[in-house]
Amino acid sequence: MLGYISGRKVGIDDPLRLRRAESTRRLLSLELNHGRDVERIHGNGVNCLDIEAVEGRYMLSGGADGVIVIYDLENYSGKPQYTCKAVGTVGRSSRFAHKFSVETVQWYPFDTGMFISSSFDKTMKVWDTETLKPAERFMFDGNVYCHHMSPVARKHSLVAVGTKNPKLQLCDLKSGSRIHVLQGHRAEILSVRWSPRNEHILASASADSTVRIWDVRRASGSLFTLDQHNGDKSKAAAEAVNTAHNGRVNGLCFSGDGLYLITMGTDDRMRLWNSSNGENTLVNYGKVSNESRKGLKFTVSTGCSLDCVFVPCGSSVAVYGLHSGELVATLRGHYNNVDCCDFHPDYQELYTGGKDCNVLAWIPALRAPDVEEEREEGVGPVAVNPAFEDAWSSEED
Repeated sequence: MLGYISGRKVGIDDPLRLRRAESTRRLLSLELNHGRDVERIHGNGVNCLDIEAVEGRYMLSGGADGVIVIYDLENYSGKPQYTCKAVGTVGRSSRFAHKFSVETVQWYPFDTGMFISSSFDKTMKVWDTETLKPAERFMFDGNVYCHHMSPVARKHSLVAVGTKNPKLQLCDLKSGSRIHVLQGHRAEILSVRWSPRNEHILASASADSTVRIWDVRRASGSLFTLDQHNGDKSKAAAEAVNTAHNGRVNGLCFSGDGLYLITMGTDDRMRLWNSSNGENTLVNYGKVSNESRKGLKFTVSTGCSLDCVFVPCGSSVAVYGLHSGELVATLRGHYNNVDCCDFHPDYQELYTGGKDCNVLAWIPALRAPDVEEEREEGVGPVAVNPAFEDAWSSEED
Protein backbone atom coordinates (compact mmCIF):
# COMPACT_ATOMS: atom_id res chain seq x y z
CA MET A 1 0.00 0.00 0.00
CA LEU A 2 2.85 2.41 0.75
CA GLY A 3 4.12 1.75 -2.76
CA TYR A 4 0.78 2.90 -4.20
CA ILE A 5 0.79 6.01 -2.00
CA SER A 6 4.38 6.89 -2.98
CA GLY A 7 3.55 6.48 -6.66
CA ARG A 8 0.51 8.71 -6.27
CA LYS A 9 2.56 11.31 -4.37
CA VAL A 10 5.15 11.73 -7.11
CA GLY A 11 2.49 11.67 -9.83
CA ILE A 12 3.36 8.43 -11.59
CA ASP A 13 0.18 6.60 -10.54
CA ASP A 14 -3.44 7.26 -11.35
CA PRO A 15 -5.40 7.91 -8.11
CA LEU A 16 -8.06 5.50 -9.36
CA ARG A 17 -5.48 2.68 -9.31
CA LEU A 18 -4.80 3.23 -5.61
CA ARG A 19 -8.50 3.35 -4.81
CA ARG A 20 -9.30 0.18 -6.76
CA ALA A 21 -6.41 -1.72 -5.20
CA GLU A 22 -7.45 -0.86 -1.64
CA SER A 23 -11.16 -1.43 -2.42
CA THR A 24 -10.30 -4.90 -3.72
CA ARG A 25 -8.25 -5.72 -0.62
CA ARG A 26 -11.14 -4.63 1.59
CA LEU A 27 -13.65 -6.62 -0.45
CA LEU A 28 -11.65 -9.83 -0.14
CA SER A 29 -11.26 -9.49 3.65
CA LEU A 30 -14.91 -9.09 4.68
CA GLU A 31 -15.74 -10.51 8.09
CA LEU A 32 -18.63 -10.31 10.53
CA ASN A 33 -18.37 -7.17 12.63
CA HIS A 34 -19.11 -8.19 16.22
CA GLY A 35 -18.79 -4.58 17.35
CA ARG A 36 -21.52 -3.16 15.11
CA ASP A 37 -25.08 -4.20 15.84
CA VAL A 38 -28.10 -3.31 13.77
CA GLU A 39 -31.08 -2.67 16.02
CA ARG A 40 -33.50 -5.58 15.88
CA ILE A 41 -36.98 -4.36 14.99
CA HIS A 42 -38.54 -7.01 12.76
CA GLY A 43 -40.58 -9.72 14.43
CA ASN A 44 -40.30 -11.95 11.39
CA GLY A 45 -37.80 -12.52 8.60
CA VAL A 46 -36.02 -9.64 6.82
CA ASN A 47 -36.90 -9.90 3.12
CA CYS A 48 -35.12 -6.93 1.56
CA LEU A 49 -32.53 -4.20 2.15
CA ASP A 50 -31.54 -1.05 0.29
CA ILE A 51 -28.81 1.51 1.06
CA GLU A 52 -29.41 4.95 -0.44
CA ALA A 53 -26.84 6.20 -2.94
CA VAL A 54 -27.03 9.93 -2.16
CA GLU A 55 -25.19 9.95 1.20
CA GLY A 56 -24.69 6.24 1.78
CA ARG A 57 -25.97 6.81 5.28
CA TYR A 58 -29.50 5.40 5.49
CA MET A 59 -30.68 1.85 4.92
CA LEU A 60 -34.19 0.52 4.37
CA SER A 61 -35.38 -2.92 5.42
CA GLY A 62 -38.65 -4.68 4.69
CA GLY A 63 -39.91 -7.69 6.59
CA ALA A 64 -42.23 -10.65 6.31
CA ASP A 65 -44.20 -9.01 9.14
CA GLY A 66 -45.10 -6.08 6.85
CA VAL A 67 -42.84 -3.70 8.80
CA ILE A 68 -40.51 -1.18 7.11
CA VAL A 69 -37.51 0.24 9.02
CA ILE A 70 -35.11 3.09 8.24
CA TYR A 71 -31.65 2.70 9.83
CA ASP A 72 -28.95 5.32 10.31
CA LEU A 73 -25.61 3.62 9.63
CA GLU A 74 -23.45 6.49 10.94
CA ASN A 75 -21.34 6.00 14.07
CA TYR A 76 -21.88 9.00 16.34
CA SER A 77 -20.33 7.45 19.44
CA GLY A 78 -16.73 7.61 18.28
CA LYS A 79 -16.28 4.10 19.67
CA PRO A 80 -15.57 0.93 17.71
CA GLN A 81 -18.62 -0.74 19.24
CA TYR A 82 -21.96 0.84 18.41
CA THR A 83 -25.51 0.08 17.27
CA CYS A 84 -27.08 1.28 14.02
CA LYS A 85 -30.31 2.76 15.32
CA ALA A 86 -33.72 2.73 13.66
CA VAL A 87 -34.68 6.36 12.95
CA GLY A 88 -38.04 5.56 11.41
CA THR A 89 -40.45 2.63 11.45
CA VAL A 90 -43.71 1.84 9.70
CA GLY A 91 -44.90 -0.72 12.23
CA ARG A 92 -47.90 -2.98 12.48
CA SER A 93 -49.72 -0.35 14.51
CA SER A 94 -49.58 2.16 11.64
CA ARG A 95 -52.74 2.34 9.57
CA PHE A 96 -50.53 2.89 6.52
CA ALA A 97 -48.50 -0.30 6.97
CA HIS A 98 -48.61 -3.13 4.46
CA LYS A 99 -50.98 -5.91 5.49
CA PHE A 100 -48.69 -8.73 4.35
CA SER A 101 -45.03 -9.43 3.64
CA VAL A 102 -42.96 -6.57 2.19
CA GLU A 103 -41.02 -8.04 -0.75
CA THR A 104 -39.04 -5.05 -2.05
CA VAL A 105 -37.95 -1.66 -0.72
CA GLN A 106 -36.04 0.96 -2.71
CA TRP A 107 -34.90 4.51 -2.09
CA TYR A 108 -35.67 7.15 -4.69
CA PRO A 109 -32.29 7.25 -6.51
CA PHE A 110 -31.75 11.00 -6.31
CA ASP A 111 -33.18 12.03 -2.95
CA THR A 112 -33.66 10.43 0.47
CA GLY A 113 -37.00 12.20 0.88
CA MET A 114 -38.88 9.37 -0.79
CA PHE A 115 -38.83 5.58 -1.00
CA ILE A 116 -40.98 2.85 -2.53
CA SER A 117 -42.20 -0.47 -1.12
CA SER A 118 -44.19 -3.36 -2.57
CA SER A 119 -45.95 -6.22 -0.86
CA PHE A 120 -47.96 -9.41 -1.09
CA ASP A 121 -50.98 -7.28 -0.15
CA LYS A 122 -51.13 -6.42 -3.89
CA THR A 123 -49.96 -2.83 -3.43
CA MET A 124 -46.94 -0.67 -4.14
CA LYS A 125 -46.61 2.46 -2.02
CA VAL A 126 -44.57 5.62 -2.54
CA TRP A 127 -43.60 7.01 0.89
CA ASP A 128 -42.69 10.45 2.20
CA THR A 129 -39.64 9.78 4.39
CA GLU A 130 -40.33 12.74 6.68
CA THR A 131 -43.92 11.82 7.59
CA LEU A 132 -43.72 8.06 6.91
CA LYS A 133 -47.04 8.32 5.11
CA PRO A 134 -47.74 7.10 1.57
CA ALA A 135 -47.89 9.90 -1.00
CA GLU A 136 -49.14 7.49 -3.66
CA ARG A 137 -50.49 3.95 -3.77
CA PHE A 138 -50.76 1.60 -6.73
CA MET A 139 -53.14 -1.38 -6.62
CA PHE A 140 -52.62 -4.61 -8.57
CA ASP A 141 -54.64 -7.76 -9.24
CA GLY A 142 -52.15 -10.18 -7.68
CA ASN A 143 -49.22 -10.42 -5.28
CA VAL A 144 -46.41 -7.97 -6.04
CA TYR A 145 -43.11 -9.87 -6.18
CA CYS A 146 -40.77 -7.02 -7.08
CA HIS A 147 -40.36 -3.48 -8.34
CA HIS A 148 -37.45 -1.34 -9.47
CA MET A 149 -36.83 2.28 -10.42
CA SER A 150 -33.99 3.24 -12.76
CA PRO A 151 -30.90 4.54 -10.89
CA VAL A 152 -29.90 6.74 -13.84
CA ALA A 153 -33.17 7.91 -15.44
CA ARG A 154 -33.49 11.63 -16.18
CA LYS A 155 -36.12 11.51 -18.92
CA HIS A 156 -38.69 9.34 -17.18
CA SER A 157 -39.87 8.38 -13.69
CA LEU A 158 -41.10 4.86 -14.41
CA VAL A 159 -41.24 2.05 -11.88
CA ALA A 160 -41.24 -1.49 -13.29
CA VAL A 161 -43.42 -3.87 -11.28
CA GLY A 162 -43.51 -7.67 -11.40
CA THR A 163 -46.64 -9.39 -10.12
CA LYS A 164 -48.45 -12.71 -10.28
CA ASN A 165 -49.77 -11.47 -13.63
CA PRO A 166 -47.34 -12.32 -16.48
CA LYS A 167 -47.69 -8.79 -17.86
CA LEU A 168 -44.89 -6.48 -16.74
CA GLN A 169 -46.38 -3.26 -15.36
CA LEU A 170 -44.90 0.24 -15.79
CA CYS A 171 -46.06 2.87 -13.30
CA ASP A 172 -45.36 6.58 -13.74
CA LEU A 173 -44.61 8.49 -10.53
CA LYS A 174 -45.35 11.83 -12.20
CA SER A 175 -48.90 10.96 -13.20
CA GLY A 176 -49.54 8.44 -10.41
CA SER A 177 -50.94 5.88 -12.82
CA ARG A 178 -50.08 2.64 -14.57
CA ILE A 179 -49.25 3.79 -18.08
CA HIS A 180 -48.13 0.66 -19.93
CA VAL A 181 -47.80 -3.12 -19.83
CA LEU A 182 -45.08 -5.21 -21.48
CA GLN A 183 -46.34 -8.56 -22.74
CA GLY A 184 -44.29 -11.66 -23.44
CA HIS A 185 -43.91 -13.71 -20.25
CA ARG A 186 -46.24 -16.64 -19.61
CA ALA A 187 -45.98 -16.85 -15.81
CA GLU A 188 -45.48 -14.59 -12.79
CA ILE A 189 -42.59 -12.12 -12.91
CA LEU A 190 -40.23 -12.67 -9.98
CA SER A 191 -37.52 -10.05 -10.59
CA VAL A 192 -37.06 -6.82 -12.57
CA ARG A 193 -34.02 -4.56 -13.00
CA TRP A 194 -33.30 -1.39 -14.95
CA SER A 195 -29.90 -1.09 -16.58
CA PRO A 196 -27.48 1.28 -14.79
CA ARG A 197 -26.06 2.11 -18.23
CA ASN A 198 -29.17 2.98 -20.26
CA GLU A 199 -32.28 4.43 -18.66
CA HIS A 200 -34.60 2.82 -21.22
CA ILE A 201 -33.32 -0.75 -20.94
CA LEU A 202 -35.11 -3.12 -18.57
CA ALA A 203 -34.64 -6.81 -17.71
CA SER A 204 -37.34 -9.10 -16.33
CA ALA A 205 -37.18 -12.69 -15.01
CA SER A 206 -40.12 -15.04 -14.79
CA ALA A 207 -41.25 -18.41 -13.50
CA ASP A 208 -41.59 -19.42 -17.19
CA SER A 209 -37.76 -19.91 -17.23
CA THR A 210 -37.17 -16.86 -19.44
CA VAL A 211 -35.37 -13.55 -19.04
CA ARG A 212 -36.45 -10.78 -21.39
CA ILE A 213 -34.66 -7.54 -22.23
CA TRP A 214 -36.90 -4.59 -23.08
CA ASP A 215 -36.51 -1.10 -24.51
CA VAL A 216 -39.47 0.75 -23.01
CA ARG A 217 -39.52 3.15 -25.97
CA ARG A 218 -40.57 0.26 -28.23
CA ALA A 219 -44.13 -1.01 -28.29
CA SER A 220 -43.44 -4.12 -30.38
CA GLY A 221 -42.24 -6.39 -27.56
CA SER A 222 -38.94 -7.36 -25.97
CA LEU A 223 -35.62 -6.73 -27.68
CA PHE A 224 -34.55 -10.34 -27.14
CA THR A 225 -34.92 -13.33 -24.82
CA LEU A 226 -31.80 -14.76 -23.20
CA ASP A 227 -30.83 -18.20 -24.49
CA GLN A 228 -28.68 -20.41 -22.26
CA HIS A 229 -27.57 -22.38 -25.36
CA ASN A 230 -26.52 -19.29 -27.37
CA GLY A 231 -28.61 -20.36 -30.34
CA ASP A 232 -27.42 -23.97 -30.49
CA LYS A 233 -30.65 -25.59 -31.72
CA SER A 234 -29.33 -29.13 -31.15
CA LYS A 235 -29.33 -28.47 -27.39
CA ALA A 236 -32.67 -26.67 -27.35
CA ALA A 237 -34.63 -28.74 -29.87
CA ALA A 238 -37.44 -29.49 -27.45
CA GLU A 239 -37.86 -25.88 -26.35
CA ALA A 240 -40.37 -23.69 -28.15
CA VAL A 241 -38.78 -20.49 -26.83
CA ASN A 242 -35.35 -19.48 -25.57
CA THR A 243 -34.85 -20.21 -21.89
CA ALA A 244 -32.28 -18.74 -19.52
CA HIS A 245 -32.57 -21.54 -16.93
CA ASN A 246 -34.13 -24.98 -16.55
CA GLY A 247 -36.46 -23.76 -13.84
CA ARG A 248 -37.93 -20.60 -12.40
CA VAL A 249 -35.72 -17.53 -12.82
CA ASN A 250 -36.03 -15.62 -9.56
CA GLY A 251 -32.97 -13.35 -9.42
CA LEU A 252 -31.56 -10.55 -11.58
CA CYS A 253 -28.72 -8.10 -11.08
CA PHE A 254 -26.69 -5.91 -13.45
CA SER A 255 -22.98 -5.38 -12.92
CA GLY A 256 -22.08 -1.88 -11.74
CA ASP A 257 -21.14 -0.72 -15.26
CA GLY A 258 -24.24 -2.31 -16.79
CA LEU A 259 -22.20 -4.36 -19.26
CA TYR A 260 -23.24 -7.69 -17.74
CA LEU A 261 -26.40 -9.22 -16.33
CA ILE A 262 -26.35 -11.97 -13.69
CA THR A 263 -29.33 -14.33 -13.36
CA MET A 264 -30.27 -16.95 -10.77
CA GLY A 265 -32.58 -19.90 -11.29
CA THR A 266 -34.11 -22.67 -9.24
CA ASP A 267 -32.03 -25.09 -11.32
CA ASP A 268 -29.21 -24.14 -8.89
CA ARG A 269 -27.34 -22.27 -11.61
CA MET A 270 -26.08 -18.70 -11.82
CA ARG A 271 -25.30 -17.29 -15.27
CA LEU A 272 -23.45 -14.23 -16.55
CA TRP A 273 -24.71 -12.59 -19.74
CA ASN A 274 -23.48 -9.86 -22.06
CA SER A 275 -26.26 -7.31 -21.61
CA SER A 276 -25.84 -5.72 -25.05
CA ASN A 277 -26.38 -8.84 -27.16
CA GLY A 278 -27.71 -11.42 -24.68
CA GLU A 279 -24.80 -13.83 -25.11
CA ASN A 280 -24.23 -16.39 -22.36
CA THR A 281 -20.58 -15.90 -21.31
CA LEU A 282 -20.52 -19.53 -20.06
CA VAL A 283 -18.78 -18.63 -16.79
CA ASN A 284 -19.06 -21.71 -14.58
CA TYR A 285 -20.03 -20.92 -10.98
CA GLY A 286 -20.79 -24.55 -10.18
CA LYS A 287 -23.87 -25.45 -8.18
CA VAL A 288 -25.36 -22.36 -6.54
CA SER A 289 -28.05 -23.48 -4.12
CA ASN A 290 -31.33 -21.62 -4.64
CA GLU A 291 -34.27 -22.77 -2.54
CA SER A 292 -36.23 -19.51 -2.68
CA ARG A 293 -39.78 -19.70 -3.98
CA LYS A 294 -39.90 -15.92 -4.36
CA GLY A 295 -37.42 -13.39 -5.71
CA LEU A 296 -33.79 -13.89 -4.63
CA LYS A 297 -32.14 -10.65 -3.47
CA PHE A 298 -28.45 -10.90 -4.30
CA THR A 299 -25.97 -8.13 -5.10
CA VAL A 300 -22.73 -7.29 -6.92
CA SER A 301 -19.76 -5.27 -5.67
CA THR A 302 -18.74 -2.11 -7.57
CA GLY A 303 -15.63 0.05 -7.78
CA CYS A 304 -13.15 -2.79 -7.32
CA SER A 305 -10.59 -4.40 -9.63
CA LEU A 306 -12.17 -7.78 -8.94
CA ASP A 307 -15.93 -7.48 -8.63
CA CYS A 308 -17.75 -10.22 -6.76
CA VAL A 309 -21.30 -11.56 -6.53
CA PHE A 310 -22.86 -12.03 -3.07
CA VAL A 311 -25.49 -14.78 -3.12
CA PRO A 312 -27.64 -15.93 -0.16
CA CYS A 313 -27.19 -19.72 0.15
CA GLY A 314 -29.03 -21.23 3.10
CA SER A 315 -27.80 -19.64 6.33
CA SER A 316 -24.65 -18.25 4.68
CA VAL A 317 -23.65 -15.89 1.86
CA ALA A 318 -21.50 -17.26 -0.95
CA VAL A 319 -19.04 -14.83 -2.57
CA TYR A 320 -18.12 -15.58 -6.20
CA GLY A 321 -15.71 -13.89 -8.57
CA LEU A 322 -17.94 -12.23 -11.16
CA HIS A 323 -15.85 -13.19 -14.19
CA SER A 324 -13.85 -16.15 -12.87
CA GLY A 325 -16.74 -18.09 -11.33
CA GLU A 326 -14.51 -19.04 -8.37
CA LEU A 327 -16.00 -19.34 -4.89
CA VAL A 328 -13.93 -16.71 -3.07
CA ALA A 329 -15.44 -16.92 0.41
CA THR A 330 -18.42 -18.08 2.43
CA LEU A 331 -19.79 -15.67 5.04
CA ARG A 332 -21.41 -17.42 8.01
CA GLY A 333 -23.18 -15.67 10.87
CA HIS A 334 -26.96 -16.04 10.53
CA TYR A 335 -28.88 -18.68 12.49
CA ASN A 336 -31.42 -19.22 9.73
CA ASN A 337 -31.74 -18.73 5.97
CA VAL A 338 -30.38 -15.50 4.50
CA ASP A 339 -32.98 -13.78 2.30
CA CYS A 340 -31.24 -10.61 1.12
CA CYS A 341 -27.99 -8.67 1.01
CA ASP A 342 -26.84 -5.22 -0.09
CA PHE A 343 -23.32 -3.93 -0.77
CA HIS A 344 -22.12 -0.49 0.37
CA PRO A 345 -19.76 0.66 -2.42
CA ASP A 346 -18.33 3.62 -0.48
CA TYR A 347 -16.92 1.52 2.36
CA GLN A 348 -16.88 -1.99 0.80
CA GLU A 349 -19.28 -3.24 3.48
CA LEU A 350 -22.05 -5.81 3.21
CA TYR A 351 -25.36 -5.94 5.05
CA THR A 352 -27.43 -9.12 5.13
CA GLY A 353 -30.91 -9.96 6.40
CA GLY A 354 -32.44 -13.33 7.17
CA LYS A 355 -35.27 -15.37 8.59
CA ASP A 356 -33.64 -15.09 12.03
CA CYS A 357 -34.95 -11.47 12.05
CA ASN A 358 -31.38 -10.11 12.19
CA VAL A 359 -29.55 -7.65 9.96
CA LEU A 360 -25.79 -8.30 10.12
CA ALA A 361 -22.91 -6.02 9.09
CA TRP A 362 -19.81 -7.43 7.37
CA ILE A 363 -16.80 -5.10 7.23
CA PRO A 364 -13.25 -5.34 5.84
CA ALA A 365 -10.61 -6.65 8.21
CA LEU A 366 -8.05 -4.10 9.39
CA ARG A 367 -4.74 -4.13 7.58
CA ALA A 368 -2.04 -5.83 9.63
CA PRO A 369 1.01 -3.66 10.46
CA ASP A 370 3.48 -6.24 9.10
CA VAL A 371 1.79 -6.03 5.68
CA GLU A 372 2.61 -2.32 5.54
CA GLU A 373 6.22 -3.07 6.41
CA GLU A 374 6.45 -5.70 3.68
CA ARG A 375 5.15 -3.25 1.11
CA GLU A 376 7.69 -0.66 2.22
CA GLU A 377 10.50 -3.20 1.83
CA GLY A 378 9.25 -4.14 -1.63
CA VAL A 379 8.36 -7.72 -0.72
CA GLY A 380 5.28 -7.67 -2.96
CA PRO A 381 1.62 -6.79 -3.19
CA VAL A 382 -0.96 -7.54 -0.54
CA ALA A 383 -1.82 -11.24 -0.46
CA VAL A 384 -5.13 -12.09 -2.10
CA ASN A 385 -7.08 -15.21 -2.85
CA PRO A 386 -5.11 -17.31 -5.38
CA ALA A 387 -8.10 -17.24 -7.69
CA PHE A 388 -7.47 -13.52 -8.21
CA GLU A 389 -3.66 -13.29 -8.36
CA ASP A 390 -3.59 -12.82 -12.15
CA ALA A 391 -6.20 -10.05 -12.11
CA TRP A 392 -4.41 -8.32 -9.24
CA SER A 393 -1.14 -8.42 -11.12
CA SER A 394 -2.72 -6.93 -14.22
CA GLU A 395 -4.06 -4.06 -12.10
CA GLU A 396 -0.52 -3.29 -10.91
CA ASP A 397 0.81 -3.40 -14.49
